[in-house]
Amino acid sequence: MQNMPKLSLTVGIILIILGIISYIATGAASATALIPAFFGIVFALLGLLAKKSEGMRKHTMHAALLLAILGLGGSFGGLLAIIGAITGDMPERPAAAIGQAVMAVVCIGFLAAGITSFINARKNRAA
Repeated sequence: MQNMPKLSLTVGIILIILGIISYIATGAASATALIPAFFGIVFALLGLLAKKSEGMRKHTMHAALLLAILGLGGSFGGLLAIIGAITGDMPERPAAAIGQAVMAVVCIGFLAAGITSFINARKNRAA
């Protein structure tokens, strides 16, 4: 769990950049393109809080994993749209679908790393 705060901060920065790029790529037509950036800000804040307070690390990383689940739930449709595009069914808004798909993949990666970290921490405590 030692690396999770740093990973949360990194994921936050990636999602902030993704949100800004998505907003620009969609012609700044809708603020919803910035949703990844809003998630990114929270991920970054949780990472910073976990780095600052050892006692809060476990709680903040659990919150970050919950945030990743929510982010995945909200962006999973973009992943499905991209898979559909590969099979020939182009999404109505390709830039939005790509942004959502990237956010889904980033959230899946964070979830996988977090679950692995929690399992390893439990094994180390038991030993």
